[in-house]
Amino acid sequence: MTALVIARLTFREAGRRKILLAALVLGVVYLVIYGIGFYFVNQEVSKSQVGPGLIELNQMRNFLFMAGFYVVNFLTVMMAVLTSVDTLSGEIASGTIHTLVSKPVQRWEIVLGKWLGFTGMLSLYLLLMAGGTIALVYIISGYLAPNVLRGLALLWLNAVLLLGVSLAGGAILSTLANGVLVFGLFGIAFVGGWIEQIGSFIQNQTAVNVGIISSLIIPSEALWKRAAFEMQSPLVSALGFSPFSAASMPSLLMVVYGVIYALLALLLAIRLFNSRDL
Repeated sequence: MTALVIARLTFREAGRRKILLAALVLGVVYLVIYGIGFYFVNQEVSKSQVGPGLIELNQMRNFLFMAGFYVVNFLTVMMAVLTSVDTLSGEIASGTIHTLVSKPVQRWEIVLGKWLGFTGMLSLYLLLMAGGTIALVYIISGYLAPNVLRGLALLWLNAVLLLGVSLAGGAILSTLANGVLVFGLFGIAFVGGWIEQIGSFIQNQTAVNVGIISSLIIPSEALWKRAAFEMQSPLVSALGFSPFSAASMPSLLMVVYGVIYALLALLLAIRLFNSRDL
């Protein structure tokens, strides 16, 4: 299938770009710093004369684990946007896209192939970063957060969703305008998510509604909140609030909405590229 050939070429091209190398280097630095920090915090709390119980100790470990996954989610989102923001717009502007469209290949195969290539790259990056965080926490403390596979799946969906938005924007906008669009939408979701979280804490329905509306515009932050809810400790679930998940956690319906959103973003990218005058 032609799309698979383009996916392989896209994967190789992304591997040669310095932004991917920089992200991998910084990712390794993050894992080293995170592992050292988690080790010493865990050692200090474990041997404390106060002697915290197992519940309190695991609560601390879960908090540090969620902090690590918060960074992993952010880095993966940045990878999804920065590596794909100019894959269509940049090639259209430079004219290199003509090399592909002049071949016996359908335009939808070009977009789908690029989507598959970037999705494969993001999947490996997420496994490296999230798997490294999980492994460090488990090796150092023996702690394993609940429902990590569900959390990983939601983080993956979040990255794929923003990838689709980036490709759709790149089909009609310049690279700079596309970057502003995607990061602007991500910023709206981020701010709206925190407004909803604060609104849930102070029981202000208007603030909660603002967060819900921002999640409907783009559900990236809602997917993270759901992932955080799945992986948080039972104690936090009982309390109903933490720095990483709101009291009114996103429903499964929002997850379904995220899946539909990601698929529609990909279909929109294909449609816009098909109708683009090259």
